[in-house]
Amino acid sequence: MSDKRRDVVLDVNERPGFGQWVGLSIQHMFSMFGSTVLVPILVGLNPGIALFSSGVGTLMYILITKGKIPAYMGSSFSFIVPMIALMKTVGYPGIAQGTIAVGCVYLVVSLVVSMIGADWIDRLLPPVIVGPIIMVIGLSLAGTAAKDATINAAGHYDLKFFVVALLTLLVTIAFNMFMKGFLGLIPILLGIVVGYVIAVLFGIVDFTPVLHAHWLSLPAFQIPFVNYKPKLYWGAILSMAPIAFVTMTEHMGHIMVLNQLTERNFFKDPGLNHTLAGDGTASIIAGFVGGPPVTSYGENIGVLAITKVHSVYVLAGAALFAIIFGFIGKLSALIETIPKPVIGGISFLLFGVIASSGLRVLIDNRVDFDKKRNLMIASVILVIGIGNAYLQLGQYQFSGLAVAAVLGIILNLILPKEARSEREAQQKNEQTE
Repeated sequence: MSDKRRDVVLDVNERPGFGQWVGLSIQHMFSMFGSTVLVPILVGLNPGIALFSSGVGTLMYILITKGKIPAYMGSSFSFIVPMIALMKTVGYPGIAQGTIAVGCVYLVVSLVVSMIGADWIDRLLPPVIVGPIIMVIGLSLAGTAAKDATINAAGHYDLKFFVVALLTLLVTIAFNMFMKGFLGLIPILLGIVVGYVIAVLFGIVDFTPVLHAHWLSLPAFQIPFVNYKPKLYWGAILSMAPIAFVTMTEHMGHIMVLNQLTERNFFKDPGLNHTLAGDGTASIIAGFVGGPPVTSYGENIGVLAITKVHSVYVLAGAALFAIIFGFIGKLSALIETIPKPVIGGISFLLFGVIASSGLRVLIDNRVDFDKKRNLMIASVILVIGIGNAYLQLGQYQFSGLAVAAVLGIILNLILPKEARSEREAQQKNEQTE
């Protein structure tokens, strides 16, 4: 594009050379792998199916958004609690219906947006809300990164873990700062590889799963009318579908970050209706093959921010690798052996970059924090969101991010532009002059 930013290595619609393409795509796959397979492991689903469905879902998302948004769809953590409960009671058929219902909610909202437009987003989400929300997305994950970097499988603090995490972080920063050429584009991948080697030297890598895994392994797909006879599970639908409104907030937060990184407005082009439809379609696909609901991933957005490579082709390549890895048992098992301190060390950087992007929104838009209105709105969003002051209504739980976003929007709508004391001070100044 003629207006391409000078600091961007590859813009959204630019295609890398084949060698770079492979390395950059694998880097993205590594970044999302841990979280994508962790969700099915916690719930009791097949990790290979989660990889497959995330890859197919991402390709569908890219297709529906007309190849304009570099985002990856991975397993969503927001549905873990109801999915665990459903697995114990009705099994995967119930989870499948809930997952499909989540996707349908997205499609319905997408249809509404396509009818009334998305201009209301700019009024509803000004920079004073967008910036803090983006910061919350990054900072609210700080505890997860710290836990991965310090707590071992027994649940105890482990200095060895922390050393591995810090060394992984430092080598990743070094690769990012001092490497040039192709190596300078894959600092996250290089950091994970070196971190993995360090973890092996520290004796915290278990190769047993790799030895026992088959080279080729067909994921245990769960397809209705093929693997099970479906029936209507209203409890599953009602327990999962409402949470879609929570993940929509996170979805829009991720789009805000991507808008900032790429200097585009994806809410207008290709449109919020397309982004929601893409996300919803990805979850419906997951429900029909045996995977959990999916959502856009902050980890991959962090990679985009660090590498300055925004190419949608790279994300599509990561999706293809995820599909392939879903069938290669040895490779899937090898990646699953990446220890948590390595992921934690990488996460220190990825999540921090996301938070810094939110700070940049406030700076670039010159949000004035001398105004009490802005100070109140940002303060509420940051503390409630980062502290995860969630709202529990019966069996439904709304994350601190969702609560913070809603309160921020409400405050933005009801608070006057100036506090009473500010108006009085301005009047006195005018009288003095």
